Amino acid sequence: MSAAFTGRDTITDFRIKTAGPAGAATGEAMIVIDGLTKRFGPFTAVDSISFSVARGEVLGFLGPNGAGKSTTMKMVTGFLTPSEGTARVCGHDVISDRLAAQRTIGYLPEGAPAYGDMTPRSFLQFISRIRALKGAAADRAISEAVEATELQGVLDQPIDTLSKGFRRRVGLAQAILHNPPVLIMDEPTDGLDPNQKHEVRKLIKRMSADKAIVISTHILEEVDAICSRALIIDRGRVVADGTPAELISRSRYHNAVTLTVEGKLTVQSAEMLKALPGVVSMEATPRGNETVLTLFTARGTATQAVAGDVTLIDAVARVGRDQGWIVRSLYGEPGRLDEVFRALTRSDIESPIAASSEKSVA
Repeated sequence: MSAAFTGRDTITDFRIKTAGPAGAATGEAMIVIDGLTKRFGPFTAVDSISFSVARGEVLGFLGPNGAGKSTTMKMVTGFLTPSEGTARVCGHDVISDRLAAQRTIGYLPEGAPAYGDMTPRSFLQFISRIRALKGAAADRAISEAVEATELQGVLDQPIDTLSKGFRRRVGLAQAILHNPPVLIMDEPTDGLDPNQKHEVRKLIKRMSADKAIVISTHILEEVDAICSRALIIDRGRVVADGTPAELISRSRYHNAVTLTVEGKLTVQSAEMLKALPGVVSMEATPRGNETVLTLFTARGTATQAVAGDVTLIDAVARVGRDQGWIVRSLYGEPGRLDEVFRALTRSDIESPIAASSEKSVA
């Protein structure tokens, strides 16, 4: 079944109404998490994490499988009771004032569960009643959510018969139906094709101006595309928190220069590159009939001077020209988020017991 969006830019037409507590100002903390912990018997899934999300922020919530992302989201949305700590959403405590907190949240859980025998139309009508929307207000909310998520063509088809992408969009439509000031979404683009992902990202960016949005995702390119901030957790603990640019700057590839040349380089040619000012090490990787070389620097960036007025990229280009190399590409590396992610997280490939043993030996 085709699940493509139409060519109309329905995302930018989606009307965002003022929502949230009276007097709420852009930049205020809408989600405040303090020492949140969840234990299942002897296993600690979330271990005393603390962070806040302000109005206007899109937080990318990252971590390997089993790191505690979904458990955290379920506690913040009131579906799980914390073992310790607190979470407040728009000023409402998720334990003592759970229903009030939930009224301010649009939640897209993992798997986007829905009643399979319902159609998207009947499901959204059902959700509108739960959200206390009636009459013309309900009709308008459903119409806008359907248009924003491009569900018009399947409104009267049983949800069980829809593709994974369409079911995901039904889940997204119910999350935004009541125009909540807080959106919490677990893998919002899971199952969508590239065109659909692009449209959903546009929708999220459009809505972010007056909302606090948390997105759990395994798609690291999504972080750079739509998130203003990223938080990484591993084994239930926060291991990094910053803007995408700040996290990328922690990569060993930050400030590096990558060169792709045709054929293989001689040892002498490689030594010439390694001897350039600012270069501390170099990696060479064969790729078909080409060689990819990455020069790692200790200071400056690929576009800042490393010797007089000469940048490292200029210096590398000069060597290539003098040596008569056929250069396929030459660019400065901003850094690689996937490499930072791998360096900070190991819980998906190493058990807590093994990690504990390693620490004991150390």
